[in-house]
Amino acid sequence: MNKIAILTSGGDAPGMNACIRAAVRYAIYNEMTIYGINRGYNGLINKELTLMDRRSVSDIIDRGGTILRTARCPEFNTLDGQKKAAEVLRSFGIEGLLVLGGDGSLRGARDLTENFGVPTVGVPCTIDNDLGYTDFTIGFDTAVNTALNAINNLRDTMSSHERVCIIEVMGRECGDIALMAGLGGGAEVILIPEIGFDVDKVVGTLERGVKGGKTSGIIVLAEGVGKADDIGAQIKAKTKISIRTTVLGHIQRGGSPTYADRVLAAKLGVKAVEVLKKMKSGCKAVGIKKNAIFEAELNGALSEKRELDEYVYNVAQVLSL
Repeated sequence: MNKIAILTSGGDAPGMNACIRAAVRYAIYNEMTIYGINRGYNGLINKELTLMDRRSVSDIIDRGGTILRTARCPEFNTLDGQKKAAEVLRSFGIEGLLVLGGDGSLRGARDLTENFGVPTVGVPCTIDNDLGYTDFTIGFDTAVNTALNAINNLRDTMSSHERVCIIEVMGRECGDIALMAGLGGGAEVILIPEIGFDVDKVVGTLERGVKGGKTSGIIVLAEGVGKADDIGAQIKAKTKISIRTTVLGHIQRGGSPTYADRVLAAKLGVKAVEVLKKMKSGCKAVGIKKNAIFEAELNGALSEKRELDEYVYNVAQVLSL
């Protein structure tokens, strides 16, 4: 395979640009032609393709977001939309496609392969870290550090005013951002969808802290559990402790990627090109397990459920007492 393309789809994640850079430069190193597709599957259907060279990806390794941009594309969810996308690739002579994104984006890559025979490789890029087949996704580490910085800043204010703050973080139905940021930030309570919310248990934890001399606290809430204001209202109804809420929102998606995300992006970008170069058909995924980069069948990868790291959760619970 000598002519390939790359796109970013779904929510942006810090490290996408570092991955684009690695894939483009490694493809050129291997004397391959690579096109960048602007605005994800939407841009593919609308023929927004640009031939990439080494200069196309200069000075982007430290930038958040994606230089290829991203967009939602309801049309691609239809067979007609997928057919248009496949026809565009073939009209450019493109033999295979790299897709950077989360669960929905990788499922789109799979559909393009299964329905219209386009070889694809999926690269896990999402701050949610909700893909079960890989230990980490590109963007997760940066998002955790963004949340951790917010926890540090908010703890100063909560200590000054003797209050408890509920900090709502992203992650959809995966609690990894909340768990890791909460553990790293010394949160008194961590609420994740894998465990659920028990208002009496939370109130009991906070009131034990007050009896032990604590005058402030941090609750880290994963968005999959519920809304910060709703959770806060339930807690306020059962205690006299002063509660405030903060929703971090999309600030977690932006920012310069951390060292960990830049290195992971480089490794996965290179591996994805290696895998695609030798493919003639099918769909694959790349990921990292126990610090080793690997490839897997995309269908099987997407079927793996994300499991809670119970050891880490239990450590966080013990250390918050």
